[in-house]
Amino acid sequence: MEIALNILSKDKMGLLRDVASIVFEEGGNIKYTQQFIIERGRNVGKANIYMEIEGIENAKELVQKIRELDAVEDVTLHDPFNKIFGGRVIVIGGGAQVAQVAMGAVNEADRHNIRGERISVDTIPLVGEEEIAKAVSAVSRLHRAQVLVLAGSLMGGRISEEVDKLREAGIPVISLNMAGSIPEHADLVVTDPIQAGTFAVMHIAKTAKFNIEKVRGKRF
Repeated sequence: MEIALNILSKDKMGLLRDVASIVFEEGGNIKYTQQFIIERGRNVGKANIYMEIEGIENAKELVQKIRELDAVEDVTLHDPFNKIFGGRVIVIGGGAQVAQVAMGAVNEADRHNIRGERISVDTIPLVGEEEIAKAVSAVSRLHRAQVLVLAGSLMGGRISEEVDKLREAGIPVISLNMAGSIPEHADLVVTDPIQAGTFAVMHIAKTAKFNIEKVRGKRF
């Protein structure tokens, strides 16, 4: 059984350790966690801890034990992010091209999400080799990221190096047909940005038969 916990607490040192110890005692394995200080609203200044845990047989007992910690104010149970937002398509590059890729991706995701799947689309318009290279590098650290689309008219240098590392990490890369070395490093090159977004979603979708592995190295 996989569950998700959201914990509202005071900002106190050692709390994450205490929560993790309780999860361990209950036979759970933490698959994903994030922690941040709330910056707005009625709980500003408090800590928010989110965890996705597998192997818990009695979720209510786990929640009760965590609530007994002095710093904890509330604990709630949720579905994991994968059931809510699903796999993520990441789109990085120039604003105009990113918008077109996003249009194709969102339209295709809508078709699959209506059927019960969960696919989300994340975009960030960026300019400059260094900025885009850092963003590409960060994709491998994004939870549930499954495919990257690079949208622009010129990319290469450090960006190509980070693309190679990302592909080694198991995340495929789709590139628009552009100047620079990126098209030679991507798994798939697509001229039409809307089609690139469509391909990205189809690669993730369980109800689609498209797979980048079968067309790697091709241009469309």
